[in-house]
Amino acid sequence: MPSEILFIGGFVLFIFFMMAADLGLFGKSEKPVSLKQAGITSAIWVSFALVFYALIYNYGHLLHHVDSFERLQQINIDHQHRLQLNPADFQGGLKMYRKNLALEFITGYVVEYALSVDNIFVIVLIFTAFAVQQRYYHKVLLWGIIGAVAMRFLFIFVGAALIAKFHWVLYLFGVFLVYTGVMMFVNRNKEDEIDPEHHPVVKFASKYFAVHPKFEGGKFFIKINKKKLITPLFLVLMIIEVTDLIFAVDSIPAIFSVTKDPYIVFFSNIFAIMGLRSMFFLLVNIIDKFHYLKTGLAVLLAFIGAKMLVGEYAEHIGLTTFRSLLVILGILVISVVASLMFPQKKETAH
Repeated sequence: MPSEILFIGGFVLFIFFMMAADLGLFGKSEKPVSLKQAGITSAIWVSFALVFYALIYNYGHLLHHVDSFERLQQINIDHQHRLQLNPADFQGGLKMYRKNLALEFITGYVVEYALSVDNIFVIVLIFTAFAVQQRYYHKVLLWGIIGAVAMRFLFIFVGAALIAKFHWVLYLFGVFLVYTGVMMFVNRNKEDEIDPEHHPVVKFASKYFAVHPKFEGGKFFIKINKKKLITPLFLVLMIIEVTDLIFAVDSIPAIFSVTKDPYIVFFSNIFAIMGLRSMFFLLVNIIDKFHYLKTGLAVLLAFIGAKMLVGEYAEHIGLTTFRSLLVILGILVISVVASLMFPQKKETAH
């Protein structure tokens, strides 16, 4: 369908263009990213997401080439939008559909962006454990995000295919998210540790690849006596990719609780991931101040899992997409404000 290909193709080209610009403009730079740069880049990516929200709000029907009431009704059923459509008012139904689609996108974006914060906690630990110099953070994160985009594309469309064929998969996702939320709450005060020598990825790489024992600037590979070796910086990249894969197991089911449209899941995921790098540099030095954030994310996951478990009854009890967005934002705001109002007491040595 021409409009669908144009919509998806335009989005993919935009992402590739932004990545290419990043690699071309900043890829060779080894200067640490400043707080000002991170703030500007974060604002740009949030602005892009809001522009895309407006695009879907006005032209979202082009995404699935909705050109008739029959097509609109079919998409409504296939993606479980549960819109009350009137056959006599196609234009009104189209407007309702676009508005709902845009709301699903922005809600999914907020969910994914919020869950990315937990990813940042772990990335900070990885960089610290491997003693990576700050001037190489940007390069590792950029290539890590390129890999994450590819992996999530696969995850999302496999997940959508499973849901379309086996509806009960949604309930498995719901149980998993509730469990994950409970475990995150139980373990919220535990100190996470990463052992560089005994990490599973390091063991795997050491077994199957030639590993250079020390960093060589910002290089991922190095040739010694005509033999190519991977550097510790590439090991860090591998660990970050595996970490994102683990986080995707939480975040992608979470967005499927908001929308069953795989395109909207993909768009919201990618916009959040692309903004993750700049958010990392904003939060890297102050992340520990938000000590209630993990509690908030635990509640968030449990809420999303519970909403997934009640399924279509969520609408009957008044838990619409818009109200879910308000609950999600409320959880995040409360956890951030509580962290700032009640700072963590530092333990004093006796």
